[in-house]
Amino acid sequence: MAMSTVYEAVEPLRAEVEAIAGIALLEFGTSWCGHCHAAQPLLQAALSNQPKLRHLKIADGRGQPLGRSFGVTLWPTLVFLRDGREAARLVRPTSVAEIQRALVRVDSEHGAT
Repeated sequence: MAMSTVYEAVEPLRAEVEAIAGIALLEFGTSWCGHCHAAQPLLQAALSNQPKLRHLKIADGRGQPLGRSFGVTLWPTLVFLRDGREAARLVRPTSVAEIQRALVRVDSEHGAT
């Protein structure tokens, strides 16, 4: 699945997120966040060879239930899921390698279960 480039207008429910099978990435942020913009080339590079990964860009903000349920306080926050459960988290990633390491960790744990 390709990298999402637009923040979802309507966030999924927590139960929908928990029902995602396989590896997924929730990217919490906003379209006006400078840190979020800076992370986009890093994400593009890291996700370019991840065709099976489901990537959801979630527009976050005060009172948004999904972000609050994951304890998001800074943007971007990347929550890596394995079968609907959090398996890794990065806040304001600064390198492609950092994102790739999280993906490898989540994917290798997926293969072990």
